[in-house]
Amino acid sequence: MEAPLVSIVIVCMNRLDNLYPCLEGLRAHTGVPCETFVVAYRFSPENLAKAQADFPWVSWVASDEIRGFSENNNLALRQARGRYCFVLNDDTEMHEDVIGALVQDFEKLPRDAAIVSPRLLNADGTLQLCGRPPYPARYYVLQQWHLHKEPIDDTLGKAPLFGEVFRTSNITGAAFLIRTEVFRELGWFDETYFFTPEDIALSTLARQKGYGVFVDRAVSITHKWRTTATRISPAIRPASVRGSLLFFSGGSRLKYGLLALPVWLAESSKRVKAALRLRLHPSEENRIARDTFRNISRSIFTKQSPKQLFIRYFHG
Repeated sequence: MEAPLVSIVIVCMNRLDNLYPCLEGLRAHTGVPCETFVVAYRFSPENLAKAQADFPWVSWVASDEIRGFSENNNLALRQARGRYCFVLNDDTEMHEDVIGALVQDFEKLPRDAAIVSPRLLNADGTLQLCGRPPYPARYYVLQQWHLHKEPIDDTLGKAPLFGEVFRTSNITGAAFLIRTEVFRELGWFDETYFFTPEDIALSTLARQKGYGVFVDRAVSITHKWRTTATRISPAIRPASVRGSLLFFSGGSRLKYGLLALPVWLAESSKRVKAALRLRLHPSEENRIARDTFRNISRSIFTKQSPKQLFIRYFHG
């Protein structure tokens, strides 16, 4: 069987309302030979049977154990046969041949090019993200105190390499095209990070290995991330914060402590505010916020891994 040019990998957590528009957009707007994998994460038997019947051209990978973003993607990525891998969130919609455009970009990019991503738009058409600049550890700490906001457009003031293609520093895991041989060399996604910052970790490792990261602002994908928040935030966020601190500390216990203290103070402050809001205005939303910040502040100085934290609070 002839190998496809691109292997598309999507992870979906039993959300057919997200998945169907994503797959329909891919089917309507992809003009290059592809294979498509959907990792059906904790799907109900009914939803899996329905999705398989409605999209018979998709290769379905069942994932019933608790796994994070990296682990779930890697289940399918290790089966990829394409020259490129296109990693895509299920809460995205495509209205043009994004994959074909990014493949064409690789034909013009320098030999060191490993990753190219499209521009991301919010559901209302406003810009969400176009490339990502360097993101050092201090920015992460400042962001927890709302003293830093990551720029949404890393192309401003830069000269393109060609067309609308710019060199950038980091990607977002929502949508990007990567050379499969490079992805394999890098070890796929680092499974240390259960949710975040697996995309920044991948970008950083690629650049450390001498590869280039790029963004094409001429092609866009809609990413509806603000509409997909769930009731499992009290389990997701502690794992994410722990993963971020592990990444930014680079294995140094001293640096971890120096980063963790101001983050703990910030999250503890948010916990107090959330508890007060819940007392004054009882609601499910405020209860989730209180539980989220409480769990984060309890988890920062733990020795548990991000995955262990998620399991602890998911079942708690």
